[in-house]
Amino acid sequence: MNKSYLALSLLAPLATQAANAAKKAKPNTDPNRPNVIIILADDLGYGDLGCYGAKNVETPNVDRLANQGIRFTDTHAIAATSTPSRFSILTGEYAWRRPGTDVAAGNAGMIIRPEDYTMADMFRSQGYRTCAIGKWHLGLGDKAGTQDWNAPLPAGLADLGFDYHYIMAATADRVPCVFIENGSVANWDANAPIEVSYKQNFPGEPTGKQNPELCYNMKSSHGHNMSIVNGIGRIGYMRGGGKALWKDENIADSITSHAIDFIKANKNNPFFMYFATNDVHVPRFPHQRFRGKSTMGVRGDAIVQFDWSVGQIMETLDKLGIADNTIILLTSDNGPVVDDGYQDQAEELLNGHKPSGPWRGNKYSAFEGGTCVPAIVRWPAKVKAGQTSNALVSQIDYIRSFASLVGARMPQGSAPDSEDCMSTLLGKDNNNRKYVLELASNHVLSVRTKQWKYIEPNNGPKMIQWGPKVETGNNPMPQLFDISASEWEGNNLADQNPQTVYTMQNILRDERAKTKKK
Repeated sequence: MNKSYLALSLLAPLATQAANAAKKAKPNTDPNRPNVIIILADDLGYGDLGCYGAKNVETPNVDRLANQGIRFTDTHAIAATSTPSRFSILTGEYAWRRPGTDVAAGNAGMIIRPEDYTMADMFRSQGYRTCAIGKWHLGLGDKAGTQDWNAPLPAGLADLGFDYHYIMAATADRVPCVFIENGSVANWDANAPIEVSYKQNFPGEPTGKQNPELCYNMKSSHGHNMSIVNGIGRIGYMRGGGKALWKDENIADSITSHAIDFIKANKNNPFFMYFATNDVHVPRFPHQRFRGKSTMGVRGDAIVQFDWSVGQIMETLDKLGIADNTIILLTSDNGPVVDDGYQDQAEELLNGHKPSGPWRGNKYSAFEGGTCVPAIVRWPAKVKAGQTSNALVSQIDYIRSFASLVGARMPQGSAPDSEDCMSTLLGKDNNNRKYVLELASNHVLSVRTKQWKYIEPNNGPKMIQWGPKVETGNNPMPQLFDISASEWEGNNLADQNPQTVYTMQNILRDERAKTKKK
């Protein structure tokens, strides 16, 4: 008998047995190791969801998630922009302690370093399968601008605790406009090698500035006039890509399908998924089937598309029989912005909708609208449905809270700013964090307690200067607002409450001193 045939004949029964065993394996029902999915929306405001009072757009899937769990009304992102907020969620360290954590270019080097201990490391230490899907925006490769996008990246998410990843390197408005799957460009095209630069254009390549007629899908309102991909101007310059280039209208479908595949492949063992959507970041170019589903143009339709993605994940969990023992934590990386660089009529079509809800300010701002975000937790096996919590919560605490839940031991020095608030996240109590620190895009820090909001003095302009109609929160004098009062951040009470101002200043002084000791 042929030796190869004999070997195959002996292996065939083993393969069949393995397949049958997989079919018979039971879904993960261990309450000490629940599946965990963090759904992190992009630029989704406190007021952008139906369950938070949205107008002119419906979000039935997110609303159902809230009805089946806990809706939090006082949760705060760590920063009013993407990169520092995401850095802090995954590491439990305030981004302002670490140089180089501002909004990253698409060719930035790794901002979270391999030696850092991440949320993915923590879950993997407890036997979880881990993945990151969607927007990354925390750098790839060792150093900025040195990546070879035509070969496997020597440093990436596998070095940060993620067993699998399918990501966008940065944001949809920044090059490179390709997905990275397990360290390599997905669908890489040998006939169209990729080059990326954030310094100068490549010879002969059109730009949105010089060739606006080629921006047939979306035109710029400010910035976003460098390389053109899929008829949309971007930030940064890119050449090549070919069949690897994404189509913006398919981004939600692509990342959602990869998320579903990961869930299906890991239904029988505990898994952690970091699912970071592109919606509702610019350029807002939702799939045609979502067009016109709101009355607010493409920004509203992108919210509907986000809601669809959430619904697809919920439906998958239900079909696989693992919804009861899966924690879904849904939140946003920072507050909303309306006109953020494209002519999409997002501002003109609001018609009474308030993306920031009751809060003043938007993305980038030191005011609460920059960092006060929606947050929902559902765990049917353990969390009572239909709850609303007004506890003061910070996303910085997610890593230690989940570590406590799954019994993980955190290495000395890791997650230095994170605290265990899992009992609050599960609705067992309504405890407030002593204070929350918030970072504006201009590096101004604020302190929030349950009653007070303090913004440190800054001499900068009152409004963002590069385009968005957003209040910065800048003021050369200390600002103190009584959040418990109906005027929110409309009445500066610093002069009337010098002792409270002094207390808040001491908090910032002490926190900054911790950085100097590192």
